[in-house]
Amino acid sequence: MSQDTSRILEDDYATERKVLWDFVPPHCRRLLDVGCYAGAFGAAMKKRQAMEVWGLEANRQGYEVARTRLDHVFNDLFTDQLDLPQHHFDAITFSDSLEHFADPVPALRYCRELLAPDGIIVCTLPNVRHVANLEHILFEKDWQYTDAGIRDRTHLRFFTKLSMNRLFAECGFETVKQVGINEDWWSAEKRLRRLMFRLFPGFTDDMRYIQYVNVLRPARAPAR
Repeated sequence: MSQDTSRILEDDYATERKVLWDFVPPHCRRLLDVGCYAGAFGAAMKKRQAMEVWGLEANRQGYEVARTRLDHVFNDLFTDQLDLPQHHFDAITFSDSLEHFADPVPALRYCRELLAPDGIIVCTLPNVRHVANLEHILFEKDWQYTDAGIRDRTHLRFFTKLSMNRLFAECGFETVKQVGINEDWWSAEKRLRRLMFRLFPGFTDDMRYIQYVNVLRPARAPAR
């Protein structure tokens, strides 16, 4: 095993992304993981249930590992120029990947061509209204990029809970489920924060979560 491969397997992004497991339906037999990195999530899905897993990864080193784990892997960007089978996938996952697209709209619209009947998208996105991020903006008067997290320097798009849903609707999807994950707001030292959450529970509800998991399906045409 090469040194680069060993590093990738130890990398946090090579984890099995267990937070998504409960959102992939048990009837899923064909899954496409967009931004699969080293393929750990897809490999875990294959162990959990009989499944054909396709992966897409722009990082060459991640791709080299993923193609030893998954059924089909592309070392490319996710565009409609790819040779992917139409109406084939029961689930398409974007785990910490859609925010890296310069424009996520074409990608989401392309998914409509790839999803099988009753297929879904499972997508995690960072939440810029997380309380720690808002405190950074308001009190530090700054927007400092970091190596990871909400202000990851490789993120090209930023979302709130509302803007996620608006994006999905504009691309022809309805949100079946939207769940906040990585809840992180309590602080024994920050009394003002605790008071705000107590006094304004409705306003601060979405500020608890670093990310949201979104489960989408193509919107049904309105009845005539």
